[in-house]
Amino acid sequence: MNSSQSANDLLKKVRKIEIKTRALSHQIFAGEYHSAFKGRGMAFSEVREYQYGDDVRNMDWNVTARLRSPYVKVFEEERELTVVLLVDVSRSGLFGTSGAVRKDVIAEIAAVLSFSASINNDKVGALFFSDRVEKFIPPKKGRTHLLHIIREIIGFRPSSDGTDISGALRYLTNAIKKKCTAFLLSDLLDVTGDGSPRYEEALKVAANRHDLSVIQVYDPRERSIPDIGLVNVKDSETSETLWVNTSDRKVREAYEEWFRNAGKAADRLFMKYNVDKVSVPVDGDYVMGLMALFKNR
Repeated sequence: MNSSQSANDLLKKVRKIEIKTRALSHQIFAGEYHSAFKGRGMAFSEVREYQYGDDVRNMDWNVTARLRSPYVKVFEEERELTVVLLVDVSRSGLFGTSGAVRKDVIAEIAAVLSFSASINNDKVGALFFSDRVEKFIPPKKGRTHLLHIIREIIGFRPSSDGTDISGALRYLTNAIKKKCTAFLLSDLLDVTGDGSPRYEEALKVAANRHDLSVIQVYDPRERSIPDIGLVNVKDSETSETLWVNTSDRKVREAYEEWFRNAGKAADRLFMKYNVDKVSVPVDGDYVMGLMALFKNR
């Protein structure tokens, strides 16, 4: 396939995702997003005469003295947000066993979030990471900018294969000084040998500064091993290979238990630092997952 064909295919994919996810954002998510994600705080709106029940702490003493009548300051919620998508582009994103690839599902979810934010007049940025920060697109507004982000998610080719969530979270903390709304889209398989997350310290700092939510995109079949005899398996991120006797019941049970423990460890971590999290299967309905994330806030 030549470069012209590749570019045309990419544009077709971008257009297809735009049509699908823009409709979802308008029909389903716009209101839920608006309700779930609050502005940075309260901004001064106007001064009006004091009414019974007003908070005296909002008295504008200068105006009150000048007009010889009590006046209060009125504040409104500052709605505009800065939204940053932290997109895992490690090689495990190419995994898929049911016709759907994790990378494609992440692209659709990111597009839905982007268009929902745009409807709310929020700025959107994106950070692509593997075991390093591959690319950072600063937050901006506008359809052209959003389509640029979606195009990058679909067509991006990382320079490395691994996963380092800590590095992505630290970059977010350093790059975005004011509080933002951040979404981490990943399979979360950045763990130690016993399944413990490797990103606790970075998560703690990022969650303290920003409004962080986690969207885990997983393939149900990667959580268990089928009984297919002796097979040679390869880690897509490290390229390490290993012979595994999948007919051994203890091997299959140990693998499944490791996955369960890794999931529980991650959930405990997110609960500890008040980070909202939802898990979305690649062969399932991510709409329900996002609705649950929004409504639980």
